[in-house]
Amino acid sequence: MGIDFESYIRDSEPDKREKALAWKTAIGLQAVDGLRASDYLKDTAVKHIEGDISMDEVKRLINGYYLSKTMRTSDDDETEEADKVSTNIVKILNEQSFAFSVTGFTSIHRRLFESIFKFAGKIRDYDITKKEWILRGDTVLYVNAEDLRRAIEYDLEQEKAFSYKGLPMDDIVAHITKFVSGIWQIHPFGEGNTRTTAVFTIKYLKSIGFDLNNDLFAEHSWYFRNALVRANYRNVRKGIELDMSFLILFFRNLIMGEHNELRNRYMVINPPTEWIEGQNPTSTRQAPDKFNRSTKFNSSIGRTAIINQRDA
Repeated sequence: MGIDFESYIRDSEPDKREKALAWKTAIGLQAVDGLRASDYLKDTAVKHIEGDISMDEVKRLINGYYLSKTMRTSDDDETEEADKVSTNIVKILNEQSFAFSVTGFTSIHRRLFESIFKFAGKIRDYDITKKEWILRGDTVLYVNAEDLRRAIEYDLEQEKAFSYKGLPMDDIVAHITKFVSGIWQIHPFGEGNTRTTAVFTIKYLKSIGFDLNNDLFAEHSWYFRNALVRANYRNVRKGIELDMSFLILFFRNLIMGEHNELRNRYMVINPPTEWIEGQNPTSTRQAPDKFNRSTKFNSSIGRTAIINQRDA
């Protein structure tokens, strides 16, 4: 079954509206890894929106649902991740507290994935690559393991010191786009970086006064991830430069309420003709991270490129 989020958002009292928005965002964000929430979670979410059960009861019911399964399939593993992470996202989004720090950032990852990944909340100690669909199997260069904490600290310190006072909205959105792009490019965790970045971004922007259209994360989470990829991919030999334009469109819609068209196919490197002519490609789950302990990326290509672009 589906949840009629729109009727809750349009017609309900504020409490139900806020809960529905949080659930819509949380469930929609699972698409960044090709995951879908179960019907059981959706039934349980409705009970929470209606005020029949608390978030603690939601969590207990979801945990019990998967513990009670005697026969498990690969689909169960994926829906369990989607259901539990969605529940954790809703709990975090409904909280008024927020810590703009390395501890706060890693805490979001820990809380999102505490019952899913053994490394939840732990900064990786190995290097990674990811084959990207829109890059035709190539990868973004992520920060190497030994520089991860320093890279996060640097980005957060730079953002704390930055003043938005007197800036036109165009410049504000452009700066926020670069900040979020830089945080994501660090990729400090083995998995779950995009969902962690999205939740951290929502909490941060709300903490500094923005009234966000969270529907963008619910309905265009796959676009959000692909736009982050294009913002951080450079291949001089192929004539490809860092391209922030796709991510800027997302944030202009999110913050300024614009209605720019957000199409994944526009971001694909050398797309097939039929995609250009209007056929929308089908998205698939990202390939898992490749653990690459022996070969480390040159951080001067990855992190420094982003820092230079942000400070330009």
